[in-house]
Amino acid sequence: MTEKNLAVVVVTYNRLQLLTRCLQKLEKQTYAIDNLIVVNNASTDAVTADFLDSYTGSLPLTVIHNEINTGGAGGFHTGIKQAHQLGYEWIFIMDDDVFADSHCIEQLMAVDHPCMIAVREYKDGQLVERAAIEYNLSNPFYLNPKRHAICDKYKNRNDMPATIDVDNVAFEGFMIKREVIDIIGYPEAKYFIFYDDVDYALRARRAGYSIKAVRDAKLIRQLPFDQQGAIDSWKAFYMFRNLFHIHFKFGENIFVRNKPYLLAIGSMMVYGIRLRSRKVVKEIMRALKCAKQLGKE
Repeated sequence: MTEKNLAVVVVTYNRLQLLTRCLQKLEKQTYAIDNLIVVNNASTDAVTADFLDSYTGSLPLTVIHNEINTGGAGGFHTGIKQAHQLGYEWIFIMDDDVFADSHCIEQLMAVDHPCMIAVREYKDGQLVERAAIEYNLSNPFYLNPKRHAICDKYKNRNDMPATIDVDNVAFEGFMIKREVIDIIGYPEAKYFIFYDDVDYALRARRAGYSIKAVRDAKLIRQLPFDQQGAIDSWKAFYMFRNLFHIHFKFGENIFVRNKPYLLAIGSMMVYGIRLRSRKVVKEIMRALKCAKQLGKE
């Protein structure tokens, strides 16, 4: 094992309490971490930067203070690029709101596959791993390309096989080997939030790499998924824009590549009525317009 074996990348923004506990969990890993790279995504809370600059924990720490908030996508782009340029063989990435079980990284490294994900659950043990066993961009009749998420097929972790192939990932517990980055490059910062991880997984798979979810590599998610809340907020624009862009970019036939126009109409009808919000309708229209432009940036 070389001293450039493993770097962990954590992206944080204004969540010092979660960040502190996240790092404490990483300090207890049974597998040696050679560099902990924390991307402080321009936190405005006046305490995150001070905490990181005065860190006294047991891990070798590299801190990157972004001058502007580049979103999760920009944060992971920055952190992965830094780890790659420093020469690390393996890079494990996560948000500050997931805590790694003490054996998490050890279990991933025991599998030793170029692309892997740890499996998420809630604090009560409920399996909430939403990585898709199938992400279908060939059938135009599927409203949602994500098919059969792990937590849909398996009721709990013990029902899973030791590893299972998945088509997409979340950047919460993704382990990637250097050789993959050498071939496909870095995640796309332009997504800002949402679907940067889906894009990266699709690129890896198109390059010939399978992605394995490792049952015994456990992550504990601290906050609930709130898709409905995201749709009814400023995040809606990015959620729809990036979903549309994924279809434009990766659709396997002309019908799927043009599906965003139907998705936009359907989404405006559904969410406009359900939320009684003209704002959501306007954001979906703007998202569709910008999704095409995103491919030119």
